[in-house]
Amino acid sequence: MDNHQKLSALTIFLHWIIALTMIGLVGVGLYMSTYEYYPLYDWHKSFGVVILAFVLVRIWWRVKNGWPVPVRAYPALEHRLAQLTHWVLIASTLLMPISGMMYSGLGGYGVKVFGWVLIPGNKNPETGQTEPFHAGLSGLGEAIHHWLGYILIAAIVLHIAGALKHHVFDKDQTLRRMLGR
Repeated sequence: MDNHQKLSALTIFLHWIIALTMIGLVGVGLYMSTYEYYPLYDWHKSFGVVILAFVLVRIWWRVKNGWPVPVRAYPALEHRLAQLTHWVLIASTLLMPISGMMYSGLGGYGVKVFGWVLIPGNKNPETGQTEPFHAGLSGLGEAIHHWLGYILIAAIVLHIAGALKHHVFDKDQTLRRMLGR
């Protein structure tokens, strides 16, 4: 269990595996959408589905273990901002893979996890064109995935800035605790 001095190995592992993977997926997603580079889509989808499993474990662990206790008392505004940022990060890491699967799966493009078909594609055998299973829900998934990506970027930047503030200016143990020290 987590306490003021130390976070559990599971808390630390889930934080870093999700953080690094989501940062990578956001970067790859921006690259793919900017340059329309399609060969990365299957990798992006595969890692997105895999990270969803870790996110679900993290949410279960957060419910079971509670939120990490701050290492010291902080001003009310700073504490509220940190809480809001953490909620946005948790919600975003859950909704990004779900909305991506909605967009791709319901759009008829399918979702594969390293070659294993999770949601089959939907190609018209006569025309060879991809046809959506449900264009409206696919479009909703696309919009959520697109805009939530920018919200996630803002939350990640704010979270990193907060961690650096704790480490450099406050000189407290927040970052060290998350590094397992």
